[in-house]
Amino acid sequence: MQRKLIAEFLGTFWLVFGGCGAAIFAAAFPTLGIGFLGVALAFGLTVLTMAFAVGGISGGHFNPAVTVGVAVAGKFPASNVIPYIIVQVIGAIVAAAVLYLIASGKADFQLGGFAANGYGEHSPGGYGMVSALVAEIVLTMFFLIVILGSTSGRVPAGFAPIAIGLALTLIHLISIPITNTSVNPARSTGQALFVGGWALQQLWLFWLAPLVGGALGGIVWKLLDEDGSSVNALCHIFLKARGDARGPFCFRKPVENACLSLNSLILREEFPRLFDSMTDVRLGDIICRLTKVNTSLTIMQF
Repeated sequence: MQRKLIAEFLGTFWLVFGGCGAAIFAAAFPTLGIGFLGVALAFGLTVLTMAFAVGGISGGHFNPAVTVGVAVAGKFPASNVIPYIIVQVIGAIVAAAVLYLIASGKADFQLGGFAANGYGEHSPGGYGMVSALVAEIVLTMFFLIVILGSTSGRVPAGFAPIAIGLALTLIHLISIPITNTSVNPARSTGQALFVGGWALQQLWLFWLAPLVGGALGGIVWKLLDEDGSSVNALCHIFLKARGDARGPFCFRKPVENACLSLNSLILREEFPRLFDSMTDVRLGDIICRLTKVNTSLTIMQF
């Protein structure tokens, strides 16, 4: 668990430092400013790069809304939600502190340009609270659908971070004018703590909307993933064996061959020593009972 929390801290730090850093330092730089497109790409690239770097350790959430969404979808243990969110928020705050330390070294630095999220008069485009709420809920919901779909085992291994990074880029292109784009309560919290005042007063929306959107995304994906029970069970076996957040063996298996497939997977990877003496695994409407005697593992179908 410690490795996963460290990975989430680092990933969230990099997301805030890279994404908000691009907005603070480079968005409007004289003659060479990267603008909305550059900032959107920066956020997408931070997620893409850290998903490749540490996603295999923690699952690559870097966002409380993602953690809640994947938990609602049944892809993440509920007991790990709070620890993940805590380290994500800490990572965002530390990143914001480093950004503040750097930015305040400029003579004409103003906190108004510190990439905080806002609505009303603090929205880049002057959009009101309802617009901000709807945008953040809808965009976070679709972000979760992309995440859950691209990591479901139906997409070739290695492509998920690309889809997720591009989705976050698109989300920023849509919503930077509306709220400066949150879809991530940790990202919003880090910047708001240093801006203070109005940013803290409006922070509630950038917790409520992404968390609601994330949960809705998880619910929608569960409805779409109607045949995912056998896939999920194989994934859970792999996770239990490896202590990993995800694995390359999360692929579709015919339910009628579920126990045989499970047996082949476990024996091929020499996982028996990692299981309890008896474990029941449900694969669709079939139960596979794993019984371990010493280091030998047998599987019976019920």
